[in-house]
Amino acid sequence: MTGIQKRFPGVHALRGVDLRLESGEVLALVGENGAGKSTLIKTLSGAHRPDSGSIEVNGVPLGQANPLTAQRAGVSVIYQELNLAPAMSVQDNIFLGHERTRLGWIRSGEEQSRATQLFEEIGVRVDPAAICRQLSIAEQQVVEIAKALSVDARIIVMDEPTAALTPVEVERLFAVIRELKSRGIGIIYVSHRLGEVLEIADRVTVLRDGETVGELPIQEVTRDGLIELMVGRNLKDEYPPREVELGEPRLAVEGLSRTPDVRDVSLTIRRGEIVALTGLVGSGRTETARLLFGADRRDSGKIIVDGQTVDIRRPRDAVAAGVCLLTEDRKSQGLVLGHSVLHNFGLPNLGRFSRWGWVRQRQEMNAFDGYVQQLGIRIASRRQRAETLSGGNQQKIVLAKWLEQNARVIIFDEPTRGIDVGAKFEIYSLLNELAAKGKAILMISSELPEVLGMADRILVMHSGRITGEIEDVPGATQKQIMELAIQ
Repeated sequence: MTGIQKRFPGVHALRGVDLRLESGEVLALVGENGAGKSTLIKTLSGAHRPDSGSIEVNGVPLGQANPLTAQRAGVSVIYQELNLAPAMSVQDNIFLGHERTRLGWIRSGEEQSRATQLFEEIGVRVDPAAICRQLSIAEQQVVEIAKALSVDARIIVMDEPTAALTPVEVERLFAVIRELKSRGIGIIYVSHRLGEVLEIADRVTVLRDGETVGELPIQEVTRDGLIELMVGRNLKDEYPPREVELGEPRLAVEGLSRTPDVRDVSLTIRRGEIVALTGLVGSGRTETARLLFGADRRDSGKIIVDGQTVDIRRPRDAVAAGVCLLTEDRKSQGLVLGHSVLHNFGLPNLGRFSRWGWVRQRQEMNAFDGYVQQLGIRIASRRQRAETLSGGNQQKIVLAKWLEQNARVIIFDEPTRGIDVGAKFEIYSLLNELAAKGKAILMISSELPEVLGMADRILVMHSGRITGEIEDVPGATQKQIMELAIQ
């Protein structure tokens, strides 16, 4: 890709970007949210047409590509939001749109045999007859890879492929990637997880503000150097320092249970304290958060806020008690993506901003503008749709609406998932500021460096139970946490 330019109304997304990929190479594409990575990928795949510049695959110009011509040229993209039909079988998904037929009838036996062969080629076992919704995320990603191979892809783009995977599943995916490399397939690997980039990539291309600012072989890359290229400044400390005097218990939970996901969970969080809740996927972390917020009904247990027992049966009860949840999947559960950022902020606060059934818009806008300034939310206007924001700014919109509710206990479920390293620092700083104001913060995270860098105490879950508590966080290690997580 040479000199790729792309403009949208009010945004110059790509400013003459160059990108080169060799056969049998893993090229990591990194940059902050809004750097242009997604636009560049969609341009390569034919979803966007560049305003200027050229694309060549195997020396052949791609011309005015569309998704079909890009696929025929050997380009396949596996997006973070996997593109499978969940009610269909694995083999039906693999051959969807290019079914193997004879006289109008699908040759199911031939498709099954070919699907089995594809999985054998990449060294994994998946039942071609299985229904996709019954597969794990890792298995669904393998199905996406098989789909790409079924149309003879020579270039496979993987967009945040490990965002929802466990460490064991990440290693399996890396084994598949190495197998693809050995067959001469070029991989463009898009990720915010810099440790993975350093492990799997052969070369790194860095985008910032729609421009290529670095292209380095992996041997010349350091984590700190990569961060500095991405954000354009030196981040001396990945986690901001914090000194807060802890107060009285703000949240206490006793014997919280919901069969079979959460079993007799008890915990306490003091005013000004950040407590991390971690564990492997499926350990019960998110399920615990949903019980605390009333999104699921608990079987038993007591929730106490500021010394008063509160009866939380639904989210409305939690909000009234001062307990708020920033969900892991902010796009589907935290925001109405097609609505404006102002309306997203106002939705849970209509009682504050309305009288006699009419919204007092000036009051709503003034409150929103205050949070835009306080939280450093970068938006073009109040009317901007939430779906157009970067991950970090979406997270801040969700936080703003709960702060307006004067939340006393704030639960962050994977607060930095899908957020670039520069925006992560901003989110960490916000967590510290909230703690300094006496909020009790429960931070659910699967990123162990984040847990060790931010928490005052660490709680570890396994099979729905809290299996350990670490109070000496500065002296703790990732190994110590993992030993508690896999009991």
